[in-house]
Amino acid sequence: MQRALSATRMVGNRPNFPEWYQNVVREADLAEPSPVRGSMIIKPWGYGVWELMQKDLDRRIKETGHDNCYFPLFIPLSFIAKEAQHVEGFAKEMAVVTHHRLKMIDGKLQPDPEAKLEEPLIVRPTSETIIGDAFSRWIRSHRDLPLLINQWANVVRWEMRTRLFLRTAEFLWQEGHTAHADAEDAMKETLKMLEVYRDFSETVLAMPVIPGEKSANERFPGADNTYSIEAMMQDGKALQAGTSHYLGTHFAEAQNIRFQNDAGELSYCHTTSWGVSTRLIGGVVMTHGDDDGLRLPPAIAPRQVVVVPMLRGKPEDAEVLAFCETLVKRLSEQTAFGERVRALLDTKDIRSAEKRWNWVRRGAPLIVEIGPRDVAGANVTYMRREDLRDGDKVRSHSQGVDAFVANVPAMLSEIQATLYREAKTRLDSNITRDVKNLGELSEYFGAAAADDDDAVEFKGWVRAPWSAPTGAALRDGGN
Repeated sequence: MQRALSATRMVGNRPNFPEWYQNVVREADLAEPSPVRGSMIIKPWGYGVWELMQKDLDRRIKETGHDNCYFPLFIPLSFIAKEAQHVEGFAKEMAVVTHHRLKMIDGKLQPDPEAKLEEPLIVRPTSETIIGDAFSRWIRSHRDLPLLINQWANVVRWEMRTRLFLRTAEFLWQEGHTAHADAEDAMKETLKMLEVYRDFSETVLAMPVIPGEKSANERFPGADNTYSIEAMMQDGKALQAGTSHYLGTHFAEAQNIRFQNDAGELSYCHTTSWGVSTRLIGGVVMTHGDDDGLRLPPAIAPRQVVVVPMLRGKPEDAEVLAFCETLVKRLSEQTAFGERVRALLDTKDIRSAEKRWNWVRRGAPLIVEIGPRDVAGANVTYMRREDLRDGDKVRSHSQGVDAFVANVPAMLSEIQATLYREAKTRLDSNITRDVKNLGELSEYFGAAAADDDDAVEFKGWVRAPWSAPTGAALRDGGN
């Protein structure tokens, strides 16, 4: 069988896992490095996955009462400097614009010394400060609260050690920002959005997570409390898949976000922020990928069923193509996950076997091959991507075309459920629960957990009591 990758995961023998990840991203045609160091080009298949994630999550955000808006990419340095913890947390990652024009000087194109900005501009690392400035104008009375907004945008954080999707200098995300009259309402918002992320991750991405509160040294800069959903990757590491922050009144005080309460007194708003990013695509790769490439949950597969005609340069090819066109039309009239089935007829002028493995690597959930015999018998030959693992012999299935078309929605749901079940079994079976104190925790993970992330032996997670200095425990006693 043609192999898609040059390195295997070797789960349990960790050194090859990062290379395997990069190979899957490349071979699945998701993204590639850009000419700008640390940045990426998201290719059509990868962007199609992101669009489907964005569409579903955007609906959930709007259903919880939020409106979309957009704020500038550039933020005045003075805005960032108003919140001490915030600037300290992001200072090393900020990209700064100092000039607004270039000029040929001594034969070289350089920033024009006469075009230096009066105040440097920060390329958006996150938008709490500039949105807080707007909130200070938009909010006057308790009647203006709660104020609930969200934006889809790109951000820049000048990372030194980068990996496609997981950590890049520029990435795509959504960031929600809200203002409330009191801490109780703001905390409800914080935990509500964390639950939105948990449900989205598990039902749409088929990626099980554990929600919990971050420790004080892991909080978002300037937050009172930070909560996250954590997913276990196939190498046993945790991926922070989404965060939700209760910001207290820190940003409100810095940006003068106040409202007049019922008694006519001015009070500072309590604010929140929360977001997920294109890092989720990396999480899907590391949760569901195998040594043949990507396995996409059908809910986020840009093409859920791909039909590959087996053409041989003979007169019957026209009949095969006509059969395939009708099949794709019928499939596109079916409904799965609340939408029309996304079916594609692959008519590229390349060998049929090569086409098939292109879609295996990309993770299309159902791959159909139609030849003259299928047409003659009104049958469909297909493979389920989640059923093909790590170089196993291809398991093809055959079914009458009418039965296949009728069964596709159920099969897509089964594939989604299978991927989630596999990931949930891995998560549950790799959590140790008998560690009772810090000494046992250190002994369990060992000294090797210090610096080299890629060389650490597979350990999984530990679930143990944790006493946080502030903030309430969340769900099942905290994590």
